[in-house]
Amino acid sequence: MNHGKSTPIRRNTLPLHAIAWIVGAFILIPVVYAVLGGFKPTSELSTNPFGLPETWMTTNYTEVLGSGSFWRQLWNSTFIAFLTTVLTVGVAALAAFVFARFAFRGRELYFTLFTAGLMFPFAVAILPIFVLLRAFGLLDDPMGVILTQAAFGLPLTIIILRGFFRSIPGEIEEAAIIDGCSPFGFFWRILLPMARPAIATVSVLAIVGSWNNFMLPLVVFSDETSWTLPLGIQQFQGQYASDTARILAYLVLAMVPALGFYAIAERHLVGGLTAGATKG
Repeated sequence: MNHGKSTPIRRNTLPLHAIAWIVGAFILIPVVYAVLGGFKPTSELSTNPFGLPETWMTTNYTEVLGSGSFWRQLWNSTFIAFLTTVLTVGVAALAAFVFARFAFRGRELYFTLFTAGLMFPFAVAILPIFVLLRAFGLLDDPMGVILTQAAFGLPLTIIILRGFFRSIPGEIEEAAIIDGCSPFGFFWRILLPMARPAIATVSVLAIVGSWNNFMLPLVVFSDETSWTLPLGIQQFQGQYASDTARILAYLVLAMVPALGFYAIAERHLVGGLTAGATKG
């Protein structure tokens, strides 16, 4: 009897599983092609694109790892992504706390102004941003990229965190105030620990957005020593245009830090969601 009840449920989820496998294949196939391609000579990519290499060549990867420019670009990307995330999440958390837990005149109007930032394309603003950064002397300065990325990341981050902060019952805040906790103390000691899933989510979004940003560093940096990995990939592709296998090796190595961070952050995200569900 139980077996008969479980069968329709499995049949209903079959289309979702099929879609998940299809989407996963579209994501994995290019990654597998790039990883294997980095171990092949360029001549073999056309004759054996998806098969295992006939002779495993590690020189494509070792030469990239032995390049000082790769490690410099990796550090630049990590430094900019870290500071962008700290600034974006820190400022957005404070703003979201005010929008979620305080009632004041014009609150919804101000919040609407923040959400309107989602409709402002970054490409349209690139010329005014360049003029503004030049006026403040922030060209060829990592802070020019960090501050701009944080500004454009605030709208979505505030929207996500505000929704989570509003879902916290008011009784918890009242109990904290009765125990002598100040509003900021409630935010720092109680609200932020409870918001771990939301904090993890917006942190991943901020880091991935910064890591993949190409246009802004291209506009801000003219000195090669300040280039990030996306700029380095473009330069490397132009330098080794005829050596596709080496370009694939560079791409794979540039992806590894971001994938590693996501694996760690995803674990914290799931852990935070589980803890929240247990408390609920």
